[in-house]
Amino acid sequence: MMKRAAGIWDERYSGNEYVYGEQPNNYLKEQLEKIPVGHILFAGEGEGRNAVYAAGLGWKVSAYDISTEGKRKAQQLADRHRVQIDYRVGELHELNYEKEQFDVIVLIYAHFPVDRRASIHRALSDCLRPGGILILEAFSKNHARYQAVNPGAGGPKDIAMLLSADDVKNDFPQLDIIELEETEVNLAEGTYHNGLSAVVRFTGRKRDLGKADLTD
Repeated sequence: MMKRAAGIWDERYSGNEYVYGEQPNNYLKEQLEKIPVGHILFAGEGEGRNAVYAAGLGWKVSAYDISTEGKRKAQQLADRHRVQIDYRVGELHELNYEKEQFDVIVLIYAHFPVDRRASIHRALSDCLRPGGILILEAFSKNHARYQAVNPGAGGPKDIAMLLSADDVKNDFPQLDIIELEETEVNLAEGTYHNGLSAVVRFTGRKRDLGKADLTD
Protein backbone atom coordinates (compact mmCIF):
# COMPACT_ATOMS: atom_id res chain seq x y z
CA MET A 1 0.00 0.00 0.00
CA MET A 2 2.82 2.43 0.84
CA LYS A 3 4.51 1.78 -2.51
CA ARG A 4 1.26 2.70 -4.24
CA ALA A 5 0.95 5.87 -2.14
CA ALA A 6 4.57 6.79 -2.85
CA GLY A 7 3.91 6.38 -6.57
CA ILE A 8 0.92 8.73 -6.40
CA TRP A 9 2.98 11.42 -4.69
CA ASP A 10 5.95 10.89 -7.01
CA GLU A 11 3.65 11.51 -9.95
CA ARG A 12 2.21 14.65 -8.37
CA TYR A 13 5.65 16.07 -7.61
CA SER A 14 7.31 15.09 -10.90
CA GLY A 15 6.75 18.36 -12.76
CA ASN A 16 8.60 21.65 -12.49
CA GLU A 17 5.79 23.38 -10.58
CA TYR A 18 5.75 23.30 -6.78
CA VAL A 19 2.22 22.02 -6.43
CA TYR A 20 1.67 23.50 -2.93
CA GLY A 21 3.73 26.57 -3.70
CA GLU A 22 7.17 27.62 -2.51
CA GLN A 23 6.07 29.78 0.42
CA PRO A 24 5.74 28.36 3.94
CA ASN A 25 2.43 27.68 5.61
CA ASN A 26 1.13 30.74 7.47
CA TYR A 27 0.36 28.94 10.74
CA LEU A 28 3.86 27.50 10.81
CA LYS A 29 5.35 30.96 10.29
CA GLU A 30 3.30 32.38 13.16
CA GLN A 31 4.36 29.64 15.56
CA LEU A 32 8.06 29.61 14.68
CA GLU A 33 8.25 33.31 15.55
CA LYS A 34 7.54 32.33 19.18
CA ILE A 35 10.13 29.52 19.51
CA PRO A 36 13.92 29.69 19.95
CA VAL A 37 15.87 28.18 17.05
CA GLY A 38 16.91 24.53 17.49
CA HIS A 39 16.58 21.14 15.81
CA ILE A 40 13.31 20.69 13.92
CA LEU A 41 11.71 17.73 12.13
CA PHE A 42 9.17 18.07 9.30
CA ALA A 43 7.02 14.95 8.80
CA GLY A 44 5.47 14.28 5.39
CA GLU A 45 7.31 17.32 4.06
CA GLY A 46 6.66 16.88 0.34
CA GLU A 47 8.47 19.44 -1.80
CA GLY A 48 10.18 21.18 1.10
CA ARG A 49 8.63 24.64 1.27
CA ASN A 50 8.35 24.64 5.06
CA ALA A 51 11.68 22.94 5.74
CA VAL A 52 13.55 25.38 3.50
CA TYR A 53 11.87 28.32 5.22
CA ALA A 54 12.94 27.08 8.66
CA ALA A 55 16.49 26.48 7.46
CA GLY A 56 16.59 30.08 6.26
CA LEU A 57 15.79 31.18 9.81
CA GLY A 58 18.77 29.24 11.16
CA TRP A 59 17.07 26.02 12.28
CA LYS A 60 18.88 22.69 12.00
CA VAL A 61 16.35 20.98 9.73
CA SER A 62 15.47 17.32 9.31
CA ALA A 63 12.58 16.21 7.09
CA TYR A 64 11.12 13.05 5.66
CA ASP A 65 8.50 11.83 3.19
CA ILE A 66 7.72 8.65 1.26
CA SER A 67 8.27 10.40 -2.09
CA THR A 68 11.66 10.45 -3.81
CA GLU A 69 10.34 13.18 -6.11
CA GLY A 70 9.43 15.21 -3.05
CA LYS A 71 13.01 14.96 -1.82
CA ARG A 72 14.35 15.94 -5.25
CA LYS A 73 12.18 19.05 -5.36
CA ALA A 74 13.00 19.94 -1.74
CA GLN A 75 16.73 19.67 -2.37
CA GLN A 76 16.34 21.79 -5.48
CA LEU A 77 14.54 24.46 -3.45
CA ALA A 78 17.13 24.29 -0.67
CA ASP A 79 19.96 24.69 -3.17
CA ARG A 80 18.27 27.72 -4.68
CA HIS A 81 17.95 29.32 -1.23
CA ARG A 82 21.47 28.19 -0.24
CA VAL A 83 20.39 26.34 2.89
CA GLN A 84 21.01 22.83 4.22
CA ILE A 85 18.30 20.27 5.03
CA ASP A 86 18.65 16.60 5.98
CA TYR A 87 15.81 15.02 3.95
CA ARG A 88 15.20 11.28 4.16
CA VAL A 89 12.84 9.08 2.15
CA GLY A 90 10.82 6.37 3.87
CA GLU A 91 8.37 5.75 6.67
CA LEU A 92 9.09 7.06 10.15
CA HIS A 93 9.93 3.66 11.66
CA GLU A 94 12.57 3.06 8.94
CA LEU A 95 14.51 6.27 9.39
CA ASN A 96 16.33 5.77 12.70
CA TYR A 97 15.39 9.04 14.34
CA GLU A 98 16.21 8.95 18.03
CA LYS A 99 13.93 9.43 21.00
CA GLU A 100 13.87 12.99 22.29
CA GLN A 101 16.02 14.13 19.33
CA PHE A 102 14.06 17.22 18.28
CA ASP A 103 13.12 20.56 19.83
CA VAL A 104 10.20 20.99 17.42
CA ILE A 105 8.20 18.62 15.22
CA VAL A 106 5.96 19.91 12.43
CA LEU A 107 3.05 18.27 10.61
CA ILE A 108 1.55 20.50 7.92
CA TYR A 109 -1.20 18.65 6.02
CA ALA A 110 0.45 15.32 6.81
CA HIS A 111 -2.59 13.05 6.67
CA PHE A 112 -1.91 9.39 7.49
CA PRO A 113 -4.10 6.29 6.98
CA VAL A 114 -6.58 6.13 9.84
CA ASP A 115 -5.45 2.68 11.00
CA ARG A 116 -1.88 3.93 11.44
CA ARG A 117 -2.33 7.58 12.28
CA ALA A 118 -2.35 7.34 16.08
CA SER A 119 0.74 5.12 16.19
CA ILE A 120 2.65 7.47 13.87
CA HIS A 121 1.62 10.49 15.91
CA ARG A 122 2.74 8.84 19.13
CA ALA A 123 6.03 7.77 17.60
CA LEU A 124 6.62 11.37 16.55
CA SER A 125 5.86 12.47 20.11
CA ASP A 126 8.57 10.07 21.29
CA CYS A 127 11.08 11.88 19.03
CA LEU A 128 10.29 15.19 20.75
CA ARG A 129 12.37 16.22 23.74
CA PRO A 130 10.61 17.07 27.03
CA GLY A 131 9.49 20.67 26.79
CA GLY A 132 9.61 20.50 23.00
CA ILE A 133 6.89 21.85 20.73
CA LEU A 134 4.71 20.13 18.14
CA ILE A 135 2.99 22.22 15.45
CA LEU A 136 0.16 20.77 13.37
CA GLU A 137 -2.22 22.07 10.74
CA ALA A 138 -4.50 19.61 8.94
CA PHE A 139 -7.89 19.48 7.29
CA SER A 140 -10.71 18.91 9.75
CA LYS A 141 -13.71 16.60 9.46
CA ASN A 142 -15.77 19.62 8.38
CA HIS A 143 -13.60 20.06 5.29
CA ALA A 144 -15.63 17.54 3.26
CA ARG A 145 -18.37 20.10 2.64
CA TYR A 146 -15.82 22.68 1.48
CA GLN A 147 -14.39 20.11 -0.95
CA ALA A 148 -17.88 19.49 -2.33
CA VAL A 149 -18.25 23.18 -3.19
CA ASN A 150 -14.65 23.76 -4.29
CA PRO A 151 -12.52 20.78 -5.39
CA GLY A 152 -9.52 23.14 -5.49
CA ALA A 153 -9.62 23.31 -1.70
CA GLY A 154 -7.71 20.01 -1.72
CA GLY A 155 -7.26 17.46 1.01
CA PRO A 156 -7.97 13.72 1.32
CA LYS A 157 -11.26 12.54 -0.16
CA ASP A 158 -11.55 9.87 2.54
CA ILE A 159 -13.26 11.63 5.45
CA ALA A 160 -11.68 9.11 7.84
CA MET A 161 -8.28 10.70 7.10
CA LEU A 162 -9.51 14.14 8.18
CA LEU A 163 -8.92 15.19 11.79
CA SER A 164 -11.00 16.55 14.63
CA ALA A 165 -9.81 18.35 17.75
CA ASP A 166 -10.67 15.21 19.71
CA ASP A 167 -8.49 13.11 17.39
CA VAL A 168 -5.58 15.42 18.12
CA LYS A 169 -6.12 15.21 21.89
CA ASN A 170 -6.29 11.43 21.76
CA ASP A 171 -3.26 11.03 19.47
CA PHE A 172 -0.94 13.28 21.48
CA PRO A 173 -1.51 12.39 25.15
CA GLN A 174 2.08 13.33 26.05
CA LEU A 175 1.52 16.95 25.02
CA ASP A 176 -0.03 19.82 26.93
CA ILE A 177 -2.22 22.00 24.75
CA ILE A 178 -0.94 25.49 24.04
CA GLU A 179 -3.44 26.06 21.24
CA LEU A 180 -6.08 23.79 19.69
CA GLU A 181 -8.88 24.94 17.44
CA GLU A 182 -11.02 23.97 14.50
CA THR A 183 -11.44 26.96 12.24
CA GLU A 184 -11.84 28.25 8.68
CA VAL A 185 -8.90 29.55 6.68
CA ASN A 186 -8.62 30.86 3.15
CA LEU A 187 -5.75 28.89 1.65
CA ALA A 188 -3.58 30.04 -1.25
CA GLU A 189 -0.91 27.33 -1.37
CA GLY A 190 -0.05 26.39 -4.93
CA THR A 191 -2.40 24.45 -7.21
CA TYR A 192 -3.95 22.06 -4.70
CA HIS A 193 -4.75 24.15 -1.60
CA ASN A 194 -6.93 27.04 -2.72
CA GLY A 195 -9.99 28.66 -1.21
CA LEU A 196 -11.96 28.51 2.01
CA SER A 197 -11.10 25.39 4.01
CA ALA A 198 -11.84 23.82 7.38
CA VAL A 199 -8.74 23.02 9.40
CA VAL A 200 -7.47 21.88 12.77
CA ARG A 201 -4.62 23.90 14.25
CA PHE A 202 -2.63 22.58 17.19
CA THR A 203 0.44 23.63 19.09
CA GLY A 204 1.43 21.49 22.07
CA ARG A 205 4.33 21.16 24.50
CA LYS A 206 5.67 17.77 25.56
CA ARG A 207 5.32 17.20 29.25
CA ASP A 208 8.57 16.94 31.21
CA LEU A 209 7.67 14.07 33.51
CA GLY A 210 11.01 14.20 35.30
CA LYS A 211 10.43 17.76 36.42
CA ALA A 212 6.84 16.96 37.32
CA ASP A 213 8.02 14.14 39.59
CA LEU A 214 10.50 16.44 41.36
CA THR A 215 7.82 18.99 42.22
CA ASP A 216 5.10 16.55 43.36
